[in-house]
Amino acid sequence: MNHRGADRMSHSEPARVNRWCLSIARVAAAMVGLVVLTRGAAAQSTEDRNAVRQAALDYIEGFYEGDTVKLVRSIRPEVFKLGFWRHNDSTRYGASEQMPWSEFLAYAKRVKASNRPPPPNAPKDVVLLDVLDQTANAKVTAWWGTDYLLLGKFGGRWMITHVLWQSPPPRAKGSS
Repeated sequence: MNHRGADRMSHSEPARVNRWCLSIARVAAAMVGLVVLTRGAAAQSTEDRNAVRQAALDYIEGFYEGDTVKLVRSIRPEVFKLGFWRHNDSTRYGASEQMPWSEFLAYAKRVKASNRPPPPNAPKDVVLLDVLDQTANAKVTAWWGTDYLLLGKFGGRWMITHVLWQSPPPRAKGSS
């Protein structure tokens, strides 16, 4: 009986090894698939992050340079922009102001016509706050203040749909 038991064990051993190998192969295939998917997602995420950053830069540079092509490329015509402006020598903000699409273009044309862009050291900071597969938000700092941008991906292109901005906060008394 021991001999027969040993025979059965030796016959079942290859089946057990095959099942073990099959399990290992499945785990390895799953891990390879996960790496491939993760790399694809990371590449897409990097591509999306770069495209969102470029849209935000086109927004700032469109205003700085008076470049309507950059504005058209980065902003939806149905954009909603609302802001809080104040004079540099005031501590009070005026009523909120909305800027329709037509004013985006008119402002850029005035900058271009005046041939007086901001100085080369004017702030042009972009901070990506969140980038998903279809929506994103970013914070930009420019000479006029801080803007929070909401973007959507339309036909594969990242474009700004909403802007909320304000002039720089008043400086505290005694600060330089």
